[in-house]
Amino acid sequence: MAKVITFGELMLRLQPYNYERFVQCDHVEFTFGGGEANVAVSLANYGVDAGFVTKLPSHAIGQSAVNSLRRYGVDTSKIVRGGDRVGIYFNEKGASQRGSVCIYDRANSAIAKAEQSDFDWNKIFEGAEWFHFTGITPALGGNLVEICKDACRAAKALGVKISCDLNYRGKLWSREEARAAMTELCQYVDVCISNEEDAKDVFGIEAEATDIYGGNLNHEGYKSVAKQLADRFGFEMVAITLRESHSAFDNGWSAMLYNVKNDEYCFSKKYNLHIIDRVGGGDSFGGGLIYSILNGKDTQSAVEFAVAASALKHSIEGDYNMVTLAEVEKLAGGDGSGRIQR
Repeated sequence: MAKVITFGELMLRLQPYNYERFVQCDHVEFTFGGGEANVAVSLANYGVDAGFVTKLPSHAIGQSAVNSLRRYGVDTSKIVRGGDRVGIYFNEKGASQRGSVCIYDRANSAIAKAEQSDFDWNKIFEGAEWFHFTGITPALGGNLVEICKDACRAAKALGVKISCDLNYRGKLWSREEARAAMTELCQYVDVCISNEEDAKDVFGIEAEATDIYGGNLNHEGYKSVAKQLADRFGFEMVAITLRESHSAFDNGWSAMLYNVKNDEYCFSKKYNLHIIDRVGGGDSFGGGLIYSILNGKDTQSAVEFAVAASALKHSIEGDYNMVTLAEVEKLAGGDGSGRIQR
C-alpha cells in the first residue's frame, strides 16, 4: 500500500462541553488535532500506510499526543522529541446564528521552535509516494518556512508527489507574509487544495459573482480560480471546497476538482449538512482526495469520494475523521439515508 507522509503541528484541543461559551464553562474536553495529523488519521482508517512528522516534547502531554495517533494506526516513528510545550487551541462550538470561535495558544510550541537539522527528510521519505502539508505549518514562525522548503525539495528530488492545502489563517500571519512564503512553496506542489476564501487571501484570486454567506456560488468563477492557480504554479490538480454557510448548524457542502492534464472540471453533488463538529472538515476532504488519487479513481469519482468523506466528518466530534472506507463509499455511491445499520 502507498506510503503517505504528512507534516505539521499536533495540538491539544480544549473545548467546553456541549455548546457552552468560554465565559460560562467550568470544565473542558481534552483531545488532540491538527490539519496534517487529521489527514494522516483519515488515510490510516482507509488502510493507507500513513506517517505523521512533527516535533513534540518528551513529557506526558507530548506522549499523549503521540498516542492519540498510534491508536488509529498512524506511523509516529519519525516524530522528533524535544522542546517544552505542546501547542493549544481553545474551541468554542457555534450554534444556530452564533459562529464557532477558535483561540490559539501555540507560541513557542516544540514545532514552532524546531530547527532544520531536526528533520532528515531523505530518511523520512524512504519508500514514500506522497507528502502532504498545509499553509498552517509555515505560518507558525521560526524556521518553519525553511523546514517546509527542505521537505518539498527532498520530496521532489525523490519523485514523491506533493499536496498542499492553502489553509490561510489570519491569526498566524498576514496576507503579505502568506503570499511570499506560499508562492515559493507552491512551486513544488502537484495537487493544491483550497476553499472559497484561501485563494483570494493568499494569492488575490477570487471567484466572481459568489456570495458564500447567501449561498450563491458561481461555478464558472471557481473554474476560473482553479485554472489561474494551475497556470501560475503548474499544479496537476486543483481542488476547491465549496461551503455555503446558512448557520453554524446548517451548511451546504460540495467541491470541484480540476484535472489539468484532461482539462476536466468536475463538481461533486452537494450535501446539506446538519453539523455536529466542523473542525477538520477540510482535512477529511484532503485525506479522501489523496486516497482517491493514489488508488486511481477518475476525476469525478475522486471528488465525490473526498466530499463524501468530509460530509461524514461533520457528524463526528473531534478533529479526527472516524469513518471507514466502506462508509465513505456507501455515501459517495448515493446512500445518504442515515438509516440504522443492523
